[in-house]
Amino acid sequence: MSQPTLRTERLLLVPLADRHFELEVDLDADPEVLKYIWGRARDRDEVVSSHAERLALGAKVDGLGYWMAFGSEGGRRDSTGPESEAEGEFVGLMMLPPAHGDDQPDDPTVAELGYRLARKYWRLGLASEAARMLLRHAFDTVGQSRVLAQTMAVNHGSRGVMETVGMQYVRTFHPLWDDPLPGSEAGEVEYEMTRAMWEARRGTL
Repeated sequence: MSQPTLRTERLLLVPLADRHFELEVDLDADPEVLKYIWGRARDRDEVVSSHAERLALGAKVDGLGYWMAFGSEGGRRDSTGPESEAEGEFVGLMMLPPAHGDDQPDDPTVAELGYRLARKYWRLGLASEAARMLLRHAFDTVGQSRVLAQTMAVNHGSRGVMETVGMQYVRTFHPLWDDPLPGSEAGEVEYEMTRAMWEARRGTL
């Protein structure tokens, strides 16, 4: 199964590729976008490393990976073939790689949901819209058993997205950071959607 292009009502989600690198650079140049992730803007060399890591991680499990979100007016459908990848205005980076990290399961049936939007698209419901589609893709197409999401406990915007799409709070934990961000004393939170939860909510997302 290749990683597909996905469409929501307002977004076209295109699998991350090398041609998207400059958009990643621009996204990570805004310190507000990275406030609860890095606490600062990131330089080009750092994004080079992240881009390569995303492509490698996305290749580990068929169908999972990273998507660049564009305004859906950029996508077209005709009767002769699949949806094209004509890309509209860039909205953000949507993430559904295999779960990874020291505190996460080494299980190819568990994926990790994430989202990073350009600031002009905040508070429009677009992260929730994309997250619903990625959950549907994870369970109905890829066949995942569980999708988790993590963020800083003080990141109420991100937690709101998790709750809006039906994920449930699992735990608060306290990683050790070399250079902790403001608010890190409250810890990190984890939310989840299991296959059983997804089946129970089918038709409501």
